[in-house]
Amino acid sequence: MAMVWLDGNEAVARGAVAAGCRFFAGYPITPATSILNHMLALLPPRGGICLQGEDEIASIGFCIGASMAGLRALTATSGPGISLYSEQISFAVGSEIPLVIVDVQRLGPSTGSATRGADGDVQFLQWGNSGGLPVVVYAPVDAADCFRLVQVAFRTADRLRTPVFLASNKEIALTRESLDEERLPLLPPGERPAPAAGRPYLPFETPAGARVPPFLPIGGETLVRQTSSTHGADGYITTDPAEITRMLRRMQAKIEEAAEELAIVDHRPAPGADTLLITYGVTSRAAFAACRALGRQGKPVSHLVLKTLWPVPAAAIRRAAEGMRRILVVEMNLGQYVREIERVLPGRTVAFLGQMDGRLIAPETILEAVLHG
Repeated sequence: MAMVWLDGNEAVARGAVAAGCRFFAGYPITPATSILNHMLALLPPRGGICLQGEDEIASIGFCIGASMAGLRALTATSGPGISLYSEQISFAVGSEIPLVIVDVQRLGPSTGSATRGADGDVQFLQWGNSGGLPVVVYAPVDAADCFRLVQVAFRTADRLRTPVFLASNKEIALTRESLDEERLPLLPPGERPAPAAGRPYLPFETPAGARVPPFLPIGGETLVRQTSSTHGADGYITTDPAEITRMLRRMQAKIEEAAEELAIVDHRPAPGADTLLITYGVTSRAAFAACRALGRQGKPVSHLVLKTLWPVPAAAIRRAAEGMRRILVVEMNLGQYVREIERVLPGRTVAFLGQMDGRLIAPETILEAVLHG
């Protein structure tokens, strides 16, 4: 057994390198800065590149360019930086550029409290791009999850040609944990879909029955056309309504149709339970303790931990809610994801426990809400 002492940010950096990431650009921001520090130590010895941009806008732009050139690219920031990333995120969505973006959430709005955690960016990550096309967001619970899910994020970004978010949290990012390095999962590297040989390459043409166009890096022997404007399969700007509809519907469908496959959840059913707790992120750890305490009191509670937030893992939520009299959603915000649970479970009793004041939600608070809420 080889034990290592890692926090979530170092686990992200190590997991990204294991996934084949060879380019990082970012701008210092609490509490994400140490990802930049770790990548600066890890990438150059492996032939990779690590840059500090002059600001957040430049940093994500560097990453988009590196990705288009064929490198797996990572950037990391917090809520204020996501605000500045927004236009470039829209570019990556619309131009189908694979990219992994880590959002180490802190208390907002605006500058907020830089050294206090929250989960206030959940809706922002989904809807923070112009056009409203879906994105993929994973939410780790601890450092081990950070290591694994950033690898999953790179695989998803490659396969679907899309930006993918990792929604971390200050408490996960900067809390060190003892982990068995030999048991940390190493996933097979992802692959970007390659074009078929012997035919002209159109950068946004999809093979029959496919939703994702093949990928070729810019700068090779084959001309690769790229634009941030509405385009057709050939990459040229178009204003044709039928062609625009085909392109946008395909980009919508490639995410939504993969929702079941993208869904990562940890369902912990309790025999005899009639209440289901739904959590994500660091709050799940308080919920684990609350469920253990309730079980010892003879009041079992089932627990569903969501590690995929977008697209919403609706089927998994419905399965976990079967036979439950009451559903309690717990979030470190004022109520963002609970609306999705209410949408997925119409007509059901869905209660909410939220807290956004810079403190972690305590197990005792959850226990009290279950017993007397």
